[in-house]
Amino acid sequence: MSPCFFQQFDPDKIAGWLDRLQQAAPETLLFALLPEAGTHHVGALQTLCAARRIALLGAIFPALIDGEHFASDGIVLHPLPTAKSHFLIDDLDGDPATAAARIAAALPADEPASRETQSLFLVFDSMQPNTNTLLTHLFAGLGQRFHYSGVCAGSESFQPMPCLFDGERLLGLGVLGFILPATQTICVEHGYPVAKSLMRATSTQGNRIDRIDGKPAMAVYQQVIADDYGIALTHENFYDYAVHYPFGLVSSLEILVRIPVAFNADGSIFCVGEVPPDSMLRLLRAPSLAASTCTDRLAAQLDQTASPLLTFYCAGRRLHFAADAGLELAELQCKSGASPQLGALSLGEIASDAELGIPSFHNAALVCLR
Repeated sequence: MSPCFFQQFDPDKIAGWLDRLQQAAPETLLFALLPEAGTHHVGALQTLCAARRIALLGAIFPALIDGEHFASDGIVLHPLPTAKSHFLIDDLDGDPATAAARIAAALPADEPASRETQSLFLVFDSMQPNTNTLLTHLFAGLGQRFHYSGVCAGSESFQPMPCLFDGERLLGLGVLGFILPATQTICVEHGYPVAKSLMRATSTQGNRIDRIDGKPAMAVYQQVIADDYGIALTHENFYDYAVHYPFGLVSSLEILVRIPVAFNADGSIFCVGEVPPDSMLRLLRAPSLAASTCTDRLAAQLDQTASPLLTFYCAGRRLHFAADAGLELAELQCKSGASPQLGALSLGEIASDAELGIPSFHNAALVCLR
């Protein structure tokens, strides 16, 4: 069955759709996406699925995607008939090596090396403080057994809330995951150009940058944004500009976007995603829609057929593009032939390096599954 978007959570209509799913493919895993405003519907959905013995995994996001539109109500139901295994783990907060080991233990036993690399899709709570380090440990344990991808769920306010669920539980600070076959196309792009400035994050803690080049992070950010772009950044207009001028975390493989989302009086800056101590940073400038090549790059990787496309769109990217975010979704739907295009706003994205397979945590990206 094709995925479906219900504009409102209507138990009777959803029950009818679930009946058809149960009859057509009773062993199918159902992946459900709810908006933050619809958190209270989780219990009703769990009851509907339990009555039909439908395996359920789901997550709560700031908003949903229906074609080129963002919706704050309703539900997306996306069957995953090819999912080979799935899990939901609670209470990952703490040591990232231990958390990675718990994820690895939830996976089925390794299959013969002759098999093609499968995809491991992960959905973390966005409040998880060390996702990038956790992914590093996960790769150290599992290596290239999987192609890693995923997103983060939760509230756009970055306040703690239970945002992951299965057929019985609703929890936070956890991770859900499912394994998909090698034939599943999953692509991730952000297309942000890199600015000239180069800085060192000399003191950090998780996703908080305390000092850059030995000075308070906010003072350096203000100076670089003035030098490179002629913008007088103040505490008052920080939220107007930060999403358009994120940090670029320089890794050995690529530039990872880190969007500033808050600051402290001491000059420290909070970002979406970890910034390790002594990391090299560049200032990025988010592109205009006309200058962005993101949808072209995604469409080039997707099979050009009139088939469903599950799309996750970074919430920070939507803040940058504003009304043009819908236009970018429309471009993607047209260029990829998506029918339908459904999904959600994400709060961080996961992708693997194409050559080495090493996973990393992104901001400002689009994640597409077909």
